[in-house]
Amino acid sequence: CRGNKSFVHCKTSTDAYKITHYKQYPPNVNKVYSYFECRRKKGGTQLNEVVFFGLQYLLKKYLSGRVITEEKIQEAKIFYQMHFKQTVFDEEGWRKVMERYDGRLPIRIKAVPEGKIIPRGNVLFTVENTDPDFFWLTNYIETMLVQMWYPITVASISREFKKILAKHLKATSGNLEGLDFKLHDFGYRGVSSQESAALGGAAHLVNFCSTDTVPGLLMAQQYYGCPMAGFSIPAAEHSTIISWGRSREKEAFERLLDQFPTGPVSVVSDSYDIFKACKHIWGDKLKERVMERSEESCLVIRPDSGDPAETLIEVIKILEECFGCSLNSQGFKVLPSYLRIIQGDGIDLNSVDDILEKLRDEGWSSENVFFGCGSALLQKLNRDTLNCAFKCSYVETNGKGMDVYKQPVTDPSKGSKRGRLSLRRNSDGFIETVERGVGKPEEDMLVTVFENGSIMQEYTLEEIRKNARLQDDDVISFQHNQDEPKGLELHQKHIMNGVH
Repeated sequence: CRGNKSFVHCKTSTDAYKITHYKQYPPNVNKVYSYFECRRKKGGTQLNEVVFFGLQYLLKKYLSGRVITEEKIQEAKIFYQMHFKQTVFDEEGWRKVMERYDGRLPIRIKAVPEGKIIPRGNVLFTVENTDPDFFWLTNYIETMLVQMWYPITVASISREFKKILAKHLKATSGNLEGLDFKLHDFGYRGVSSQESAALGGAAHLVNFCSTDTVPGLLMAQQYYGCPMAGFSIPAAEHSTIISWGRSREKEAFERLLDQFPTGPVSVVSDSYDIFKACKHIWGDKLKERVMERSEESCLVIRPDSGDPAETLIEVIKILEECFGCSLNSQGFKVLPSYLRIIQGDGIDLNSVDDILEKLRDEGWSSENVFFGCGSALLQKLNRDTLNCAFKCSYVETNGKGMDVYKQPVTDPSKGSKRGRLSLRRNSDGFIETVERGVGKPEEDMLVTVFENGSIMQEYTLEEIRKNARLQDDDVISFQHNQDEPKGLELHQKHIMNGVH
């Protein structure tokens, strides 16, 4: 047994009530087949497509290999006896799994390739038992697998940021140069756990290469074969500025320039008065020092309070007065290449769009600004953000199959799919789910990634990034995913060159 996998699986990887479900299925059931999707709900604003990411991590860390031992069976037996105050734990069933499969799970999982962009309302992965004696295993692991909601949601929101940034960058500069570094992950301190930081941080790295969330980098390295998935630069925080005292703010700023003479450096400049700092310190007392720097060693000024759009526009106007600007090929203003701004306070999908719209109206190119995002990227979301659900759609009893479903009269949006499922691109180029087991295997986009305890298919972060690349209509359209639905993904979409 590797590490504590067996502990995680037998005792703590499921909701307590699922311990009792093996007693509840009809007699002679020998297969349970379930699926995971991000439901599409009618009405309201919503993300209309999702980035599939994170399953490989969950399978490698928690479900692959020998996850059941006699010691852990006994621990679980005692634990659930205390918890339920009656004998409900299936000691015999777990021991059969251990003896027959050497503690490996007789489960098959088929899934969308990681990084693929799939319209809401489609199957993303399916789960079924491979041994008729262990039909109860399929939904036993639902609890853990549904936690896929988190990396999928973060990756999807991150990609929405990228679409917004790309459309503005393209419109105001004529190209997408530097897009991969336009949104920096500031979210580490705002998440609920180290694992959330790792999963969410890695999900953001599907779309961008800019982060301060170290656990995400380590996850990409350990589970997705990427030695270094993201980058950062030396940057000040308020403690390194205010520790000099209010009267020595200029010396604090100068210290940063001295310590990091080459390469970009970011300096938070709102400790006292962001506007005076930009005009009188950066734009006067340290002006020559700033101008000595190059594009490769630019100064990045960071406002960190106030209304994001109003503050940023005022700051950029002050910097224009002090340092001048030029016009790019699209006729938009650009600060000197040694000077840029990063806005990391109050950033979400709506505020980024609003800021860039206002900058555009003032004649400024998006080239001037980078963004940092914390809680709106990694924390202000939940399973209902994308309506993630795991439902049984097919069972076999005495070898005879039956399509099953739920259809609650009180909420039709919670109706589930029926039968064995496959995912295909139809003759019109739309991605669609085929129900009732009538899909053609050769058309199925779902790939077997896990079977009987073994990982069957792995993806590198490089492959995942290619799958998730922006496409022409993501950039051309000036409406992003939260506005009116665009319909299903088209086969004819062309991949943008040079995004990754």
